[in-house]
Amino acid sequence: MERLLLHICCAPCSVYCIDSLRDEGIEPAGFWYNPNIHPYQEYKARRDTLIEYSQSAGLELTVRDDYGLRDFVRAVAGDIGHRCGHCYTCRLEETARYAAVHGFTHFSTTLLVSPYQDHEGICRAAAELAGRYGVEFLYRDFRPGFRRGQVKARELGLYMQKYCGCVFSEEERYAKQIARDKEKFR
Repeated sequence: MERLLLHICCAPCSVYCIDSLRDEGIEPAGFWYNPNIHPYQEYKARRDTLIEYSQSAGLELTVRDDYGLRDFVRAVAGDIGHRCGHCYTCRLEETARYAAVHGFTHFSTTLLVSPYQDHEGICRAAAELAGRYGVEFLYRDFRPGFRRGQVKARELGLYMQKYCGCVFSEEERYAKQIARDKEKFR
């Protein structure tokens, strides 16, 4: 492998992925592009935590800063239940495009570490984009190291988010509380 651009959704998810790649002798360059994360304070907390972590981990990091609330909501409003496919595609497309323009031979994503994500959906989107941009998708099933990475992230004192990132996933996080409140105030 010549050069790998690693899309990073957040610092905690990157910990195991970076360690695992380095154990293979692969030195990734990190890429932050996550216009799906809302509200802004959450976006900022995740971005800033990654910037700090990348410095302490000696990771080259490119930040493509785009708080894309309106564009994201417009894109998924017609089918909120299937928003994740758009989310994977928009982030991975920007990663593949950036990789192609900047001379990377491969790209991958830390989204592959989460047992909560649609692993196959991520891979389908990445494979299609690899063909479109002429940059190879490096597949790794990082999920077996998810818990280990989360433990290390806590030990490092990294900001640990409570939901996937979009405002709709935050709503789902509170679904039970919302239902209880509806009953309470009927």
